[in-house]
Amino acid sequence: MKDDITTIRGQAHQDTIHDSAIKHVTGRADYTDDLAEPHGLLHAYLGLSQCAHGKITGMDFSETLAHPGVVGVLTAKDIPGVNDVSPNGKDDDPIFAEEEVLFWGQPVFAVIAETRDQARRAAHKARITYDVLPHALDPIAARDAGMGYVTEPLTLKRGDADASMAAAPHVIKGRFNIGGQDHFYLEGQIAMAVPGEDEDVTINVSTQHPSEVQHMVAHVLGCQNNAVVVNVRRMGGGFGGKETQMNLFSCVAAIAAKRWNRAVKIRPDRDDDMTATGKRHDFVVDYEVGFDDTGKIRAVRGDWYARCGFSADLSGPVTDRALFHCDNAYYYPDVRVSSHPMKTNTVSNTAFRGFGGPQGVIVAERMIEEIAYALGRDPLEIRKANLYQNGQLTPYHQEVNDQILPRIFEDLEASSDYHARRQAVLDWNAKGGVIRKGIALTPVKFGISFTATWFNQAGALIHVYNDGSIALNHGGCEMGQGLNTKVAQVVAEAFQCDITNIKITRTTTEKVPNTSATAASSGTDLNGMAALDAAEQIKARLVEFVAERWQQPREEVRFVPGHIRAGDHEIPWNEVIALAYMARIHLSAAGFYKTPKIHWDRSTGRGRPFYYYAYGAAVSEVSVDTLTGEYVIDRADMIHDVGRSLNPALDKGQVEGAFVQGAGWLTTEELWWDDKGRLRTHAPSTYKVPLASDRPRVFNVRLADWSENSERSIKRSKAVGEPPFMLGISVFEAINMAVASFSDYREHPRLDAPATPERVLMAIEALRQGSGGK
Repeated sequence: MKDDITTIRGQAHQDTIHDSAIKHVTGRADYTDDLAEPHGLLHAYLGLSQCAHGKITGMDFSETLAHPGVVGVLTAKDIPGVNDVSPNGKDDDPIFAEEEVLFWGQPVFAVIAETRDQARRAAHKARITYDVLPHALDPIAARDAGMGYVTEPLTLKRGDADASMAAAPHVIKGRFNIGGQDHFYLEGQIAMAVPGEDEDVTINVSTQHPSEVQHMVAHVLGCQNNAVVVNVRRMGGGFGGKETQMNLFSCVAAIAAKRWNRAVKIRPDRDDDMTATGKRHDFVVDYEVGFDDTGKIRAVRGDWYARCGFSADLSGPVTDRALFHCDNAYYYPDVRVSSHPMKTNTVSNTAFRGFGGPQGVIVAERMIEEIAYALGRDPLEIRKANLYQNGQLTPYHQEVNDQILPRIFEDLEASSDYHARRQAVLDWNAKGGVIRKGIALTPVKFGISFTATWFNQAGALIHVYNDGSIALNHGGCEMGQGLNTKVAQVVAEAFQCDITNIKITRTTTEKVPNTSATAASSGTDLNGMAALDAAEQIKARLVEFVAERWQQPREEVRFVPGHIRAGDHEIPWNEVIALAYMARIHLSAAGFYKTPKIHWDRSTGRGRPFYYYAYGAAVSEVSVDTLTGEYVIDRADMIHDVGRSLNPALDKGQVEGAFVQGAGWLTTEELWWDDKGRLRTHAPSTYKVPLASDRPRVFNVRLADWSENSERSIKRSKAVGEPPFMLGISVFEAINMAVASFSDYREHPRLDAPATPERVLMAIEALRQGSGGK
């Protein structure tokens, strides 16, 4: 028998270039706006409300209709089906407002014209009048105004938090305002609808959830799902902003396309995109923590008030996940926490990388820091003292049994030289001066799975053509994260074919039905397993064929690089496939996967909503200019757990990007509404995402290459999309330390997020006034 002397290119666990990387940097990657435009294409543009809350008293479109190139105007009465794109069936999210507007920027109508410029200009000529009503913009104002909830709240509890809190030697209470975040995807919202015969329509759209677009378009057109085809080749970023928010644009394009029997494209300006689409949820959190003299937590109570917007959207599961992660990596012996998904007169907030988890994790870190400052200890000591031990239960009663943070901490403390650097920071600050420094080491424990259990499923389709080439299709969507590359690596390894032999085709509802959103960090976990299932079906048929043809036992048939081996026979892959085709062997398979072991009962607040946890930790050091409040990240070191990485190069890129995006959320990215309810941070000129110059001056990123998923995930890897986002919290806590130097670290600054220069200066001034003006 011959030895294997070659390996395939692009197998699992190898650094493999992103399948579209060269297309990205050369501009040859086709996005929705790059597709060839059908003859007679029309353009749609939304007309947005100029009132935060009011009754519509009149709509005058005479000037709009008279504008050159305009073919018509769509309002709620022109929708053939149901005027609703609610992703949860609550019927609370209209495409167009009918009698009442509930936030400034709510779509009221759409103009359809021959060109985009004509449609845009004509939309501004409409005259909508309102009877203005009172509005509430933030969650506490909405609570006090009796606005109510957009969806059912949740309480998680274990033990007797009230009794333990009363008995605790020390108790700290606080309120933490946590800002939202705009997705700021490079490619904005866009959809192009092409009408077909009968009820048929094809939607090309930038979306993370093709099946939901399919369902929503069918819903508003009053047709069956099988009449709607949704195609996605790639997105120019999503981050959760294209999980539900693209429904509006897809439906407007589809309605117009079927009404005028012409293809219709809709692409809003960035200003209107930011105004009319939801964001990361802002939270106001009232927390209370009881602890002993050693810093061990005894009890936690908390209320998470969320700015949800005018409708539910995904606020239920987002606020649920905030509670699921209110413990982060720490064991709370007795706990009671509640969510309050408040209705506000703002755009309906939605999914965002981390899906509420970061807003829970950061409160856990705030409480740890509060304890450390109260006891005069290094916060890292308090973190270590409270880490979960295997066998302990979370607030939702899931047992932690894969804890690896102690090893990550040990590794990171040594490699980052944390203790020496922290002492150097303390020595620097003791000298006084304008520049103050801070350093913090923070962990993350993040649960992986959709908390809506039925979303934890995926399908895939593989065709092997008679020349040996392979077409791979699955239900996930590529948004730059490398999902297609990783799934192709799984298939390449299964067949022992070079990845160059595999063609990754666009995601389409015509090939894989009932797909779940590419979200919850589950894209590779779910679709990789589904693709592997399809590959194994084809392999089983080929084993039967080869064993029979070459008269060998089935167990002697093996897939080796570029060949299939049967005993002493080694036949090139292409030859086997050609022969199998001539022998009428079925060379196509549909694969399927559903995540095992998970279950969740929301009514009792108990279950196992997560298949496993991903872990990580980061050390960040900052310098803060106390005259301006500005800061720089001097250095960041992190170790992140991705299990047995499918593609270390791509995974490191995800960790780096997530860290910077997380730091941006907590430092520079501020959403601000004026007293009329208008979002004023609605463009790159007023909304400040991190720049290349904001990255850490020294940036050390490592994967925990010794880790392997204890659960049977795809190739024992772990999800990487969302968990490292929370590593950016280390920057926020390092800034807190720099500010706390003004009170000799006796008091933790009550610094809200984002820690903009203005907020940093106000926090410094508050400490100065409380410490004799030091």
